[in-house]
Amino acid sequence: MENNINRIIETILNNFKEGKIKKEDAISKIRDIYFEDIGFAKVDHHRALRRGFPEVIYGAGKTPEQILEITKKILNYSDVLLITRVTEVTYNLLKKEIKNIKNIKFDRDAGIIYIPPDIPDSKLLKGITVVCAGTSDIGVAEEAALTAYLMGNRVERIYDAGVAGIHRLISFKDKLIRSNVIVAVAGMEGALPGIVSSMVSCPVIGVPTSVGYGASFAGLSPMLTMLNSCSPGVLVVNIDNGFGAGYSAGIINRLINKGEYDQVMS
Repeated sequence: MENNINRIIETILNNFKEGKIKKEDAISKIRDIYFEDIGFAKVDHHRALRRGFPEVIYGAGKTPEQILEITKKILNYSDVLLITRVTEVTYNLLKKEIKNIKNIKFDRDAGIIYIPPDIPDSKLLKGITVVCAGTSDIGVAEEAALTAYLMGNRVERIYDAGVAGIHRLISFKDKLIRSNVIVAVAGMEGALPGIVSSMVSCPVIGVPTSVGYGASFAGLSPMLTMLNSCSPGVLVVNIDNGFGAGYSAGIINRLINKGEYDQVMS
């Protein structure tokens, strides 16, 4: 990811040094790496250098054609692609229009289009667990899990283990304790993150979902439950924001495993 842009910059500088391109062309190409203005969007290619992960496309509210154009620009500088909140219509358009695109995948549960990192499973960083309360929460949980995976992590999943049958969650206690960071996804009353946090010593990122009956207020009730948790170490993202939770978990796990992460990304 980051090294891909480094290689591009190195190639530009070498081409200028060897007289293959003019100074103005070299400056223009490097300027595009900072951000590229395509009218309806300003694509932030520089983000991979700043954050260690390329810009992510939020698909909701964008047309498939707009997503296609942004995707083309991102793929000029990145081998990794992540598009959230999209449908199969956009996926089919990308496969049709981008001829050299390889290994592109669509996850229907999460509503995500992605290109996985070129990293062997054996080298993915361990330490992230995503747990969700009910089967209806899996879409948001998968958004978190796939985001963390694309950041170079091997993600453990524990699904349908909410407080209505807490014995299910307790049976995974050893796996939870071994985690460096846990993403806990829940709708309804949203008690899961507080329960998980009481069992482990690592940070727990709570994700309230809009799953629930009327008094859940489309996720507001579980969000307030998570924010008011008396179990320390619970952090809370916005309603249905699996991406934000997965990204944060990826950053935390990267810092914990910094030496190993640098080797994986080299």
